[in-house]
Amino acid sequence: MDRLSNTVRPYAWGSTTAIPELLGVAPTGEPQAEMWMGAHPGAPSRLTRTAGTEQPLTDIIAADPERELGTATVEKFGPRLPFLLKLLAAGAPLSLQVHPDLAQAKKGYEDEERRSVPIDAPHRTYKDANHKPELICALTPFEGLCGFRRPTEAAEAMAALGVDSLKPYVDLLGAHPEEAALREVLTAILTADPAEMAETVTAAAAAAERLGGAHAPYARIAHHFPGDPGVIAAMLLNHVQLQPGEALFLGAGVPHAYLGGLGVEIMANSDNVLRCGLTPKHIDVPELLGVVRFEATDPGILRPEASPSGEELYETPVDEFRLSRYDLSPGAAPVDLTRSAPQILLCTAGAPRVGTLDLAPGGSVFVPSDESVEASGTGTLFRATVVA
Repeated sequence: MDRLSNTVRPYAWGSTTAIPELLGVAPTGEPQAEMWMGAHPGAPSRLTRTAGTEQPLTDIIAADPERELGTATVEKFGPRLPFLLKLLAAGAPLSLQVHPDLAQAKKGYEDEERRSVPIDAPHRTYKDANHKPELICALTPFEGLCGFRRPTEAAEAMAALGVDSLKPYVDLLGAHPEEAALREVLTAILTADPAEMAETVTAAAAAAERLGGAHAPYARIAHHFPGDPGVIAAMLLNHVQLQPGEALFLGAGVPHAYLGGLGVEIMANSDNVLRCGLTPKHIDVPELLGVVRFEATDPGILRPEASPSGEELYETPVDEFRLSRYDLSPGAAPVDLTRSAPQILLCTAGAPRVGTLDLAPGGSVFVPSDESVEASGTGTLFRATVVA
């Protein structure tokens, strides 16, 4: 078992205070968006197994995958950690985005490799050949957009703004079956003349500001992204507010965006993102339209299922990751966390003891497969692993 040293990513949308407050350190004044825990090559966690020598977790795993991950994990997912765990702190909206399924990711990656598109090119869409299902669990009140709402609801929201240039979208949403309506309207929004769309967004944002209530989020989004077509696309989606401990699962093809709050996020170890708006980055409209699932969905807020062992599990339909938490109480018997799979344990509150290590909020450890480990003390501990 090893204490992890983790990288904080300073993306522009990040909160300047949420992660520092959790860690108990002074803010730097710069955005601190995500703290990565895992073995993603973009920012692998680091650990010290030999005194004075810090190594990336990627190197540790590559040196002996079966020892670190276990034979079953290597056979199922290959010689790499299948998941990436993050603290995510949104101080402004993230891009409106969607992720491919496994077949789409493999096909898209192979196509761009065949065409020799540089992996760091701004117009590159697929960074790897993996899918990216993800789960976000709120640590504070957390706001986001998740999945299409019913076309009639989206039409009502747009019509209430009284903006003439939105009327064609309102009419389309009411004139076709669900899938066709959502596809046609999103396509029209993303392919509209940029100058005309900017005027529409400005008018819609002003109307949303006046109306307030359910329209207030669109005014806030437009404040961060004036003139962006994603402001109008956001009206097609469910607006979701999570309370601490509640979570959202985001599968392939589901458009979503996080708007604000602090949470624990876990995902398959991938960086494939197709953007729909709320971003200055490249938007590949044809590829995006082939990945999005045009169906109205219930966001499906998840609450953890408790077990007699004290583990509270967030059930998801994927094998690459499994997220649970423990609320440890003083004086209680130690909890056995030994598992035939790799684990990352993250403290988000209190001062639990994991094995021989004392953790503070934001502290984390990597536990190799089959290594004996117990947790005790007081606090909240998140456990990230794979489905065995």
